[in-house]
Amino acid sequence: MRIAQVAPLIESVPPKHYGGTERIVSYLTEELVRCGHDVTLFGSGDSVTGARLIAPIRRSLRKNEQCKDPVARELILIDHVVEHASEFDIIHFHTGYPHFAICRYLPVPHVTTLHGRLDIPDFVAVHERFRDVPLISISNAQRAPIISANWQATFTMDFRKTCSAFILIAEITLLF
Repeated sequence: MRIAQVAPLIESVPPKHYGGTERIVSYLTEELVRCGHDVTLFGSGDSVTGARLIAPIRRSLRKNEQCKDPVARELILIDHVVEHASEFDIIHFHTGYPHFAICRYLPVPHVTTLHGRLDIPDFVAVHERFRDVPLISISNAQRAPIISANWQATFTMDFRKTCSAFILIAEITLLF
């Protein structure tokens, strides 16, 4: 299967220090590669992966003093995904919600794992507008503020069971 994993640009994949989302994306990407899938990682150029890497920027943004507006770089990332979308059987976003507006126009199935807090009032309006976007949560409690979202699965990370947990999320990704 041809799978795109879309990571935030704030940290490399895997992160060198901080970066829980990027670490999860790395584990998932490498497990999918190990299972024999054709995986492309969209991430910063300082990412290290066994997958094909498409890097709209040379290095992650957190310590990049030249980057004054990370949202501008994320917009470029989304444009790269759209440009390559027809190359994939599924696109798995890990970038929050900035891509929601283009998802309904993608020529292939997609899913978004939301890795952060959802109890911010502005998020409710976003999810009401884009309630058709298929989502994966990281816990059942995370879902509470936007219970009406299009939840497809819950993926809880238990680091004591890393291998089996990432096989599970890899299988969830393949369902779409």
